[in-house]
Amino acid sequence: MFKSLLRDRKLLILLFLAIVIRLFSLNETWVEKYYTYGFYPVFSQFLRILLGWIPFSAGDLVYITAFIFLVVKAWKLLRLLAKRQVKEYLSWILFRKYIKLVLWIYIIFNIFWGLNYNRQGIAHQLGLNVQKYSAADVLELTSALQPQLNFYAAQVDSLKRLSLNNNKTLFGEGIAAYKKISQQYPFLNYKRESIKTSLFSSVGHFFGFTGYYNPFSGEAQIKTSVPVFVKPFILCHEMAHQLGYAKENEANMVAFLSGRVSDNVEFRYSAYYDAYLYAIRELIRYDTTQFKELRKTVHPQFKRDYKTYLDYLYNSQNIVEPLMSDFYDRYLKLNNQPRGKATYNEVVAWFIAYMKKYGKEAI
Repeated sequence: MFKSLLRDRKLLILLFLAIVIRLFSLNETWVEKYYTYGFYPVFSQFLRILLGWIPFSAGDLVYITAFIFLVVKAWKLLRLLAKRQVKEYLSWILFRKYIKLVLWIYIIFNIFWGLNYNRQGIAHQLGLNVQKYSAADVLELTSALQPQLNFYAAQVDSLKRLSLNNNKTLFGEGIAAYKKISQQYPFLNYKRESIKTSLFSSVGHFFGFTGYYNPFSGEAQIKTSVPVFVKPFILCHEMAHQLGYAKENEANMVAFLSGRVSDNVEFRYSAYYDAYLYAIRELIRYDTTQFKELRKTVHPQFKRDYKTYLDYLYNSQNIVEPLMSDFYDRYLKLNNQPRGKATYNEVVAWFIAYMKKYGKEAI
């Protein structure tokens, strides 16, 4: 068995490439310099040029094809189990075939996008000193965010913002927001858009997603059935993934920075709505008394929207979503995010570091 493995040159080459990629990923300086600022921008723009003009998600078709492939293979295995012929199916030759498939996926995933999980990231680019924060830090952040949230909440027009349910309008405003933030931070320059609605929007509640980035096609997808006031932040988040911010906390930070400078008040409100939610959740953990005090002065529009979002989450509950959520949590942990889904809320540390460097007025 071992000798046959050594004679399989294709398997050895794939294994060698996987090891090289893994060793390269251990040096975040190399990843930032040679991959994130070297290979990735050119390659990702090529993908967006190649597929961005297609009106539907090509990446979703890849996922559908992969799902059909797995179902067919599982059905074949079950039939053989029923006939007690499984030994013929689970041969060493077939086992090597699937090892190669896994190695191919690992290599392609990392070359196309995955190595960005190991980069230095937005904290390095902004020169932030991200450290463990205190209850006082969280209170200061939340107190700084709430006036901004209230200011933009007061400008919300519940009818006008429905225009963001038009995908062309929504995507155009997202692109404009990144164009504006790139004037302050050139490394956030977004070129060659490839933004799509998900083909899985109608069944998205089973999977628990609101948006996602497809690393194999370079497309950013958004679920169309989410409440309109969270769409701008979700869009900016997925566009951040396209720029190479793979970690969820970093994509959240970029989404906030880009959304809050938009000329569209709904984008600004959405940026502060999400940022405030992350901050207030942390404040509840540290100081429920201060949370109750702040809640008294938060704008009624936020309260209405938050209730709408809670209703949306409640109506999306099903038996499949927890399983998918657990799978996604494990995926994040495997990709340099040890806290899994809790990584999203780690953006609070970035907000606090940003506030300490630039002052509360910068928030």
